[in-house]
Amino acid sequence: MKLLSFTIIKLTICLITGILLGYFTSINLTLLLVIAFVFIFILFIIYIINKNKFKQSVWFGLFTFISMIIIGALTVKLHNPINFKNHYTQKVSLNNTSTHTIKFKVREVLKPGNYYDKYIVDILSLEDETTKGKILINIEKDTTYNLLKVDDIYISKLQFKDLIHPLNPHQFDYKKYLEKQYIYHQVFTTNNALYYSGSKKISLLGLADNIRIFINKKLEAYNFKTDELAIINALFLGQRQDISKAVYTNYTNAGAIHILAVSGLHVGIILIILNFILKPITQLKYGSILKTILLVFILWCFAVIAGLSASVTRAVTMFSIVAIAMNIKRPTNIFNTLAISVFVLLLIKPMFLFDVGFQLSYLAVFSIVTIDPFLYKIWQPKNWILDKYWHTFTITISAQLGIIPISLCYFHQFPGLFFISNLVVIPLLGIVLALGILVILLAICNIPYNFVASTFGYIIRLMNNFISWVSYQEAFIFKDIPFNIWYVFASYIFIITLVWFLIKKHVASFKFFLISIIVVQLAIFYTKFKKPTNTFIVFHKSRYSLLADVKNDNIIVFDDLDSLLKNNNKIIKDYTVGNHIKSVEKENLKTLFKLKDKYVLVIDSLGIYNYKSVKPDYVLLRQSPKINLNRLIDSLKPKQIIADGSNYKSYIAHWERICLKKEIPFHQTSKKGAFIINY
Repeated sequence: MKLLSFTIIKLTICLITGILLGYFTSINLTLLLVIAFVFIFILFIIYIINKNKFKQSVWFGLFTFISMIIIGALTVKLHNPINFKNHYTQKVSLNNTSTHTIKFKVREVLKPGNYYDKYIVDILSLEDETTKGKILINIEKDTTYNLLKVDDIYISKLQFKDLIHPLNPHQFDYKKYLEKQYIYHQVFTTNNALYYSGSKKISLLGLADNIRIFINKKLEAYNFKTDELAIINALFLGQRQDISKAVYTNYTNAGAIHILAVSGLHVGIILIILNFILKPITQLKYGSILKTILLVFILWCFAVIAGLSASVTRAVTMFSIVAIAMNIKRPTNIFNTLAISVFVLLLIKPMFLFDVGFQLSYLAVFSIVTIDPFLYKIWQPKNWILDKYWHTFTITISAQLGIIPISLCYFHQFPGLFFISNLVVIPLLGIVLALGILVILLAICNIPYNFVASTFGYIIRLMNNFISWVSYQEAFIFKDIPFNIWYVFASYIFIITLVWFLIKKHVASFKFFLISIIVVQLAIFYTKFKKPTNTFIVFHKSRYSLLADVKNDNIIVFDDLDSLLKNNNKIIKDYTVGNHIKSVEKENLKTLFKLKDKYVLVIDSLGIYNYKSVKPDYVLLRQSPKINLNRLIDSLKPKQIIADGSNYKSYIAHWERICLKKEIPFHQTSKKGAFIINY
C-alpha cells in the first residue's frame, strides 16, 4: 500500500513543509494571514464549482496542499508570542543594565545547575502593565530556602539578560534551544530579592506538579534508595532531574536511555495493562464506550503528570487513537494513525518538530512498523519464549535503523551492545511498570506494602546494575563519531531505498538504491570539501587560554590547561568531531604565531612583547598582562586586539575602552565567542 495514497499523510507533509518555511523565513504575520485568507477563499470557490463532480479537479488538490503549507507557516507565527503586542519585549526597551519590576508565575522547575536553581516562568506584568511571555530565571542556590513551586507568583526587580549563544564552534546552542520554546531572555537573582505574592488558580501544570510532589512524599516514606526513587520519577512521573550523572551515563552507554524517557514503549505497556484491568466494564451497557473514554482519560492524565513532553504527548496521542479504534472494533492503518497524531500535535505545538525526543520517537515507530515485519519473517521460532525474544530483537534492530543517523548527528555516539540491553530491559519493563503502578496506588491509599515495595526496589536495582555492567564494556561503545546533517539525509535515503529494494526486489527499487549510494558519496565529498583548512582559532575557555591551528585533517592545540582538563577537553573534542578532524597534536603555547603572511602576537601575564622586526596583525592578551595598551597600539599598530577567557573582567573592560578610543577592533571571547582567523 503506497503511503502517499493517504490524504492525511500528504497533508501532514505539507504542514511540516510549512512549519519549516515559517521557522526559517521571516515572513510577516500580517502578510501570511492575507495569503492564507486568499488561498483558502480560492480553495472554497474551486470546491463550490466542483462539488457536484465525482472527481475533484487537480486545482483543488494543488490549492489544498499550498493552503496547508501556508497554514503550517502561519501556525509557527501564531504560536510565537513575540509576534503580539502584549509580549513583554513589545512593552519596554530591553537592555542588560536597566531593572524592571516583574510579576511572574512559576511554570516549570528545571534541573538545577552547579550554582543556580533554574525555572521557566510566565511574566504576568511588567512595570504594573499586564504582559505575556516566558523567561528563564536563575536563582542563586541557598539551602535555607525551599525551591519555588509551580503556579507560585512572585514580584521582583530584575534585569533582563540576553541568552548566551555558544562561545565556541560546534557547542550545544542552548540559546536556540530555549528560543524554540519561545524563551528569549533570562534573569539572575537571589531568593532574598523575591517577594511572594500568593498563587493563582491552579493550572494544569501546577496540578500535575502537586500530584508529583504528593506521590513522592508517599514513596519517600518507604525508604527507596536515591537512584531507585530517581528511576521511579523518570518512568512514572516523567521527571529526570534527580537522576545522577553516573546512572544517566550508564543508560546512555548501554543504549537504553529511551527507557528513562516516557515514550511509546511505556504508554503502550500501560495501555495493555489498563485494557486488561478495565475489560469487565465491557459487560455493561455502553461499556465499550465507557471503557474507551476511561482509557483515553487515564492516558492523558498520565501525560499531564509526566510533564507533556514531546515524546509522551506523541505517544499518548497515537495510543489514544489506537485505543478508540481498538474498542470500537474498527481496523486502523498504523501509518494513518501516525500521520494523524503528527498532524494534530504540530497544529497545536509546531515547535515539537524541532524537538529531539519528538523526532526520535516518530522515526523509531515508523521504522518499527516498516522494517520489523520484514525482519521478523526471516525466522519464526516455534518456541513461544524464543519467538518473543526474537521479535524483541527485530523490533530493537528496526528502531535503531530508524534513529541511528539522527542519533549520531545529535550525540555522536553509538552503543554497540544496545540489543543486549533491550533484550533484557524491555521484557523487564512490563513487570516494572505493572509493579510500579501497584506500588504508587498502595502508597496513595496508605496501605502497607513493604514486601511489594522491597521487591519493586530490588528489581529496579537489578536493572540499574545490569545497565551499569553493559555500560562498562567500553570496547563496544563507539564515541566521537563525526556525523553531520548531510550524512543524516544521505543515510535516510540509503536506508529507505535499501529497505524498499529488499522488500520489493524489482528493477526500479534497485535503481533508486544505486542512486542512494551516489548520494552518500556526494555527502562524503561535500563534507571533505567544507572542512576547515588553514584556520587559527582562539577558543573561549574561562580562566585558561586555548588556541588551535587547523590544517587539513590535523589540529595542533596550544593551551595552559591543567592535566585533568587536558584529558577532558570538550571544546576541542566538539570541534574535531564537528569538523571531521582525525589527528590532534598538542604543543606548548607560543608567543608568536606565523600564519602565512599574518602574525599573531601573544602577550601573557609577564607583559613582554619584544618583537621589533615583526608588526603583528593580531595581538592576543592572556592571563591579564599589566601593559600600557595605548603604547602597544602606537608602537605595533595591530589590526585587532583579542582578549581571551583567561583575563580579569576589569582588565578586559579597560582594554575595550582604549580600543574604542583608538578606533581599533576589539574581540572579547567571553562575549563574542571564539576568534577565528582564516589564512
